[in-house]
Amino acid sequence: MQTAKHLMLGAAALALLAACQPKDKAAPAASAPASATQTSASAAKPAAKSNVKSVDMRKEDIGGDFAMTDGDGKEFKLSNMKGKVVILSFGYTHCPDVCPTELLTQADTLKQLGDKAKDVKVVFASVDPERDTPELVGKYVKQFNPDFIGLSVTEGQSLPVIKQQYRVVSAKINADKDPKNYLVDHTAGSYVIDKDGEVAFFEPYGSAPENIAADIKTLL
Repeated sequence: MQTAKHLMLGAAALALLAACQPKDKAAPAASAPASATQTSASAAKPAAKSNVKSVDMRKEDIGGDFAMTDGDGKEFKLSNMKGKVVILSFGYTHCPDVCPTELLTQADTLKQLGDKAKDVKVVFASVDPERDTPELVGKYVKQFNPDFIGLSVTEGQSLPVIKQQYRVVSAKINADKDPKNYLVDHTAGSYVIDKDGEVAFFEPYGSAPENIAADIKTLL
């Protein structure tokens, strides 16, 4: 019975982690990365309040340490964040709606936390390293909050391994038609990682900032 229950919880979590795709697939936010980041950030609106529930992941075999490169060109390791609660999400800078909406939600979450926000780090990892250099991702996330950390992989770092660790899926759409301007179908939502570096909650796309903040407060 215990095994069956655990498998059911795992299946439910995987269902929530299924790939999401922006509704507007006609074209990316803009033809050039710089203008794309500005358009996405300014046009997006915070997710509407909802009754979306988080998923407790503390009994799931998911997550772990990883290495990527931040906007300053320095190696980032999740293990260096121990002592902080981390909100981790995956996406890309050309994303027309899902990613900027999530980042706005995370910015609002920090506001909900008030003084406790000093113990929380928001990390955004790119699934589109072909276009997203560490410098670009770093600048992109700081449009939402100057303390946000943007990451991309560089030589010697493995995005497929990281995606496997966090059950993230991503795939280019129509890249064969236009190698520079394409969308990426990718997992939406974010993880809340506790002070010991363990995944505690999965916050599905559409979660309200106050609900995410409430989960984070249980870990502070």
